[in-house]
Amino acid sequence: MPPAITSWRPDPTGDPRLTRVQPLLLSAIAGAVDCIGFMSLKLFTAHITGNLVVIAILLVRGGPPTLDQVLSVPIFILATAGAWFIATIVPKRGAALARVLLLVQLLLLICVWIFSVFTRPDTAPRGLSADIAALLAISSMACQYVLLQLAMPGAPSTAVMTGNVAKAVLALLDVRLGSNSIPLVRDAERPLNRSLALVVVFFLGCVGGAVAFLWRGDWAWLLPVVLAALALAVYPSASSHEHPEGHAIMR
Repeated sequence: MPPAITSWRPDPTGDPRLTRVQPLLLSAIAGAVDCIGFMSLKLFTAHITGNLVVIAILLVRGGPPTLDQVLSVPIFILATAGAWFIATIVPKRGAALARVLLLVQLLLLICVWIFSVFTRPDTAPRGLSADIAALLAISSMACQYVLLQLAMPGAPSTAVMTGNVAKAVLALLDVRLGSNSIPLVRDAERPLNRSLALVVVFFLGCVGGAVAFLWRGDWAWLLPVVLAALALAVYPSASSHEHPEGHAIMR
C-alpha cells in the first residue's frame, strides 16, 4: 500500500487563528481579488495559470496578448522576490514574519482600492490605469503566496483551489470507502473538512467580489481591503508564540 498522506498541522499550540481562521480569511481575500480583478481588469490577479492559458491561446490564434497579460508573470515573479527580500530583513520568523507580509499585502490592496477609485480602470480595461491596478493586485497576492511558503509551510493553497478539491475528494473517498485499517490519507476527516472549507470560502469570496463590483464598481476593492485588515488583526502577535526562553516558534 502507498504511504499515508500527512495532513497539515501548522500550529503546534492549536491556536484557532492559525489552524482555522487564518487560511479561511486568506481564501476569501484571494477569491475576492481574483473575481474583482477579472471583472474590472479582465485579468486573473490571484494566480497566473489562467493568464498563461490566455496568452498561449492568443499567440496560437495570432492575436497579440495585452500588456497586462504579458507583464502578469514577470511582475508576479518580481513581487515574490520582493516579498522574499522583505523576509530576509525581518529579524524573526513565524508570527513576526507573517504579520509583516500580511501588512504588505494590506498596503498593496489599499493602493489598488484608492488608485482604482480615482482612475476608474474598469472603464478602459486595456489602458495604463488598468495595467497599474492589475500589477498592484498581483503583487498583493504574491505576498500571500510567500506568506504560506515561509511563515506557514505545508499549508494548503488559499488561491488555487484545484489541489484543495483533489484533496477533499481523496479524503472523502478514504473516509467513506477506504479501509479503516490501512488509510491512504492520514486523519482523513481533518484534510476533508479543511479543504472543503477553503473551497467554499474561496467561492464565497468570489461571490462577494462579484456582488460588490456590480453594486459599487471600483469601490469593490474595499472588500478585500477589509478582509486583509481582519486577517492582520486576528493573527497572533509574535510574543504570544514564543518559548519561555524568548525565541519565536518556527513554523
